[in-house]
Amino acid sequence: MRHTFEDCIFDSGTREIFRGGRLVSISPKAFQLLEILIGRRPNAVSKDELHALLWPSTFVSDANLPNIVAELRTALGDSAQKSRIIRTVPRFGYAFRAEVKRKGSSLGETAPVFKLIWEDREIALGEGENLLGRDPLAIACVDVHSVSRHHARIRVAGDKATLEDLGSKNGTYLRGKKLQAPARLGDGDEIRIGTVPMTFRRFSRGMTTETVRSR
Repeated sequence: MRHTFEDCIFDSGTREIFRGGRLVSISPKAFQLLEILIGRRPNAVSKDELHALLWPSTFVSDANLPNIVAELRTALGDSAQKSRIIRTVPRFGYAFRAEVKRKGSSLGETAPVFKLIWEDREIALGEGENLLGRDPLAIACVDVHSVSRHHARIRVAGDKATLEDLGSKNGTYLRGKKLQAPARLGDGDEIRIGTVPMTFRRFSRGMTTETVRSR
């Protein structure tokens, strides 16, 4: 299953976490902890139960669990002082508190995986609206002068993806032509927002479903 919260995407099928469009690297135990807390939300899970689930039949230091929670918070952009995602329940345990905006089939199942290739980055696109622009919360945050704060968006609905300009100052271009209305995207399509070029890719079960257009 895939869960979207804050600026993060958690996918239990592909065993991946994305934050702001970037793949997050965490330890297997931290991933397992997040999976447990999401599955039990909004209920709190005791420290004793978490120890039993994370380290079955194994004695570990009491500090191990807080260390993993700290790792997870850092990876997700959360904090113990101003918790938005993982709540500490004093003298008991932890709970997942963020609102889950979307959930659906894992990216690793039948639904295709959509990505934007921008320089050396691969940006995963989730179901629904994916904002492109200078806004720090945009899934593709492009801090370039020619790019508007809310420049364009890619809307994903099942196996379809469409590109739409949001009234940007310098325009959105698809396959070299200025976008005048929302347009369907295909694998290998060249996109330009302002002066910034990107490539749209579509994958299915780890393989591209179409041949990349020649340049």
